[in-house]
Amino acid sequence: MTDPGVLPSVETLGEWMDLAIAEARAALATDDVPVGAIVFDASGAVIGVGRNEKEHRHDPTAHAEVEAIRQATSARGAWQLADATLVVTLEPCVMCAGAILAARIPRVVFGAWDEKAGAAGSVYDLLRDRRLNHRVEVVGGVSAEAGAELLTTFFRSRPSE
Repeated sequence: MTDPGVLPSVETLGEWMDLAIAEARAALATDDVPVGAIVFDASGAVIGVGRNEKEHRHDPTAHAEVEAIRQATSARGAWQLADATLVVTLEPCVMCAGAILAARIPRVVFGAWDEKAGAAGSVYDLLRDRRLNHRVEVVGGVSAEAGAELLTTFFRSRPSE
């Protein structure tokens, strides 16, 4: 088992992000915004997988992070994920940051920054807010180009609303 306090290697983070990007691509099949997330335990095993499914499920809370957290807590049979790392292709929003904090996830690794709704350092920084009882280690920009490219292509292909 690896020490949950030690950041995995850059190579490992890239491999983990590749799995999240594959989930993001799968969201395209349901016309959902291509965001994917994976939850890893301290040994590096996958315990939760999620992708955006708001359109597919008609559920505004069906973000990739929330779906991955739900799967991980179900697999664990407990709501706390105190030894886990969440890897997601896009900086978490406020709702997802709240779910991350509630699950006591100690580390979040994300790809692209979200300059419109990010809550891990760009617009807000909820995950590291000193006023809260739990703070998260945040590693941003991992394979950012791949996640950003998926999003850019997706939004360019949609009619203007």
